[in-house]
Amino acid sequence: MGVGGRFWDLLKPYAKYEDIDFLRGKRVAVDLPFWIVQHDQAIRARLPHARNPHLRTTFFRTIALLSKMGAYPVFVVDGNPSPLKQQARIERFFRGSGLDPSELAKVQVPAKEGQKGTPVKRNPVYIRYIQECTELLELLGMPVLRADGEAEALCAQLNREGHVDACITADSDAFLFGATCVIKSLRSNSKEPFECYDVSDIESELGLKRKQMIAIALLVGNDYDLHGVPGLGVDTALRLVRQFSEDEIFDRLCQIGKGSIPDLEKTNEEMDTIAASTSMKSRHCSNCGHPGSKKAHTKVACEYCVPNGSKVFCVEKPSGFKCFCPSCDQDREIKEKKRHENWLTKVCEKIASEKNFPNDEIIQLYLRETHGGCENTDTPILRWDEYKVEDLIEFLVYHQHWDPSYIRKSILPIQSTIYLRKIADSPSIEQPLLCEQYEFDSIQRVKIQLGHPYYLVKWRRAISSNNLSDGSNKESMIEEQMDPIEVDDSDVDLLNEPDLPEIIRNDNSCYLLTNENMELVQAAFPNAVERFQEQQKMKESKSKQKKTKSTGVQLSITGFYRSTKGRGEGSKTGEVQKLRGKEKASADLDENLPKAVRRRLLFG
Repeated sequence: MGVGGRFWDLLKPYAKYEDIDFLRGKRVAVDLPFWIVQHDQAIRARLPHARNPHLRTTFFRTIALLSKMGAYPVFVVDGNPSPLKQQARIERFFRGSGLDPSELAKVQVPAKEGQKGTPVKRNPVYIRYIQECTELLELLGMPVLRADGEAEALCAQLNREGHVDACITADSDAFLFGATCVIKSLRSNSKEPFECYDVSDIESELGLKRKQMIAIALLVGNDYDLHGVPGLGVDTALRLVRQFSEDEIFDRLCQIGKGSIPDLEKTNEEMDTIAASTSMKSRHCSNCGHPGSKKAHTKVACEYCVPNGSKVFCVEKPSGFKCFCPSCDQDREIKEKKRHENWLTKVCEKIASEKNFPNDEIIQLYLRETHGGCENTDTPILRWDEYKVEDLIEFLVYHQHWDPSYIRKSILPIQSTIYLRKIADSPSIEQPLLCEQYEFDSIQRVKIQLGHPYYLVKWRRAISSNNLSDGSNKESMIEEQMDPIEVDDSDVDLLNEPDLPEIIRNDNSCYLLTNENMELVQAAFPNAVERFQEQQKMKESKSKQKKTKSTGVQLSITGFYRSTKGRGEGSKTGEVQKLRGKEKASADLDENLPKAVRRRLLFG
């Protein structure tokens, strides 16, 4: 999907590799169709009988993105595809199915909006997936925007206008739509960093700007035109595009499409001038390869071989020798220009053979400023609402057949993260209870998870089950999550294993243990963090003191003999007496006892 050829391979050397802390506190636009299609295929390949993998993936990845990575996700879904995209999709289907390409002409697709024709509808299964995932995200309180056309186009618009800090998509079209920061792949349960592409790096290192990337897409193919120009790859397209600046690139492509070769006549004139002003290439010695004849070099030493002129004969030239005299340099320059002229002529002839190149409609689609998702022309809907726990449980029980206690336990990371954010934003306000049941107790320890440190926070249950309102039932109690959870094995997605909080009981009290970001806990409970750090310092100091004072360290055989080497005769006598005593005791032991038992009694 996106620009054809090996466009991602072209950009990969300029990618940055970031960890999950890169997204903390940032707004990110997520290409939801990319999530659904990519992970649905991956899960079904490993778990063919998985139940609704699109819902499970969206659920757990959203929890990880919000809680573990600390981001503010904005989800974008596709709108109605343009006629060009519909035509390209049909063509891709014909290619993949092995159907006769001649039948493609019989499929009618409207050329423009409002014209009569037979529009191609989206796959009904795909539409159902989008609707179900949208409902799930709205229950989680996430903003979901619908694009007029492609989801990556609206993601790029939000990024370009500064509403979000990055886009999460594997569709390279995002660069063409104006995205400034693109995260290609994101794994919530991996230690490996993810690829992050910054347009400023691509511009400075590769020398490509937005319009030049659009030009490459026109040449090698894209989502709206799968063909591009046959015979042109990414490397050739890059070399051609680099010949022109961003401001003139489309005009130059129009000239080439009409059959003219830019600046070719000027290049010919320059080479004719050079050829006219330069005499024929000077004669070179067959022995050393430098200007002059071999006969002349037998009389006078070659000035290139022997600068001081002390030798009569010139030096034999090595293999692969190149002469760098002015005459040879000029000759190479003329040949290089000729090669460039021949290459440019062939490329331009291929482009000119294509009808309607460049397609202005595709260019306008990529350069379009707005792609939907707004209440009005200026303000996008970026609002994170409160999650709806009961409705969410009802939704997942119906679609996934999960136990309610499993669902409550799974959404705790979101609830604790949002709770800490509220406390950090309003420290003076009286602290509410987490899930209306738990209050902050202490920090247990630092926990390393997937290579990243977290605080293991202990929450204490503040109310008993007797104090719950009459409308509550056992399913609303988080303690019920300690009961065995019945989850269908076929529904387990190994690609997105959830990190479920732990619940413990101690002295008739119930505690909840969750992994929380250290900076967020510091902002919400600075005094608790200070106490924890002081306790850690005290423990470290005590541990060091014990190590220095400890004398019961077991020595090696060498160390033992070195330690006893300097002892006096009195100590030796004492050792001898001890050994004699042990021998006597050994004689008194019952010989019927096993040897191992007697040894333990003697040396126990």
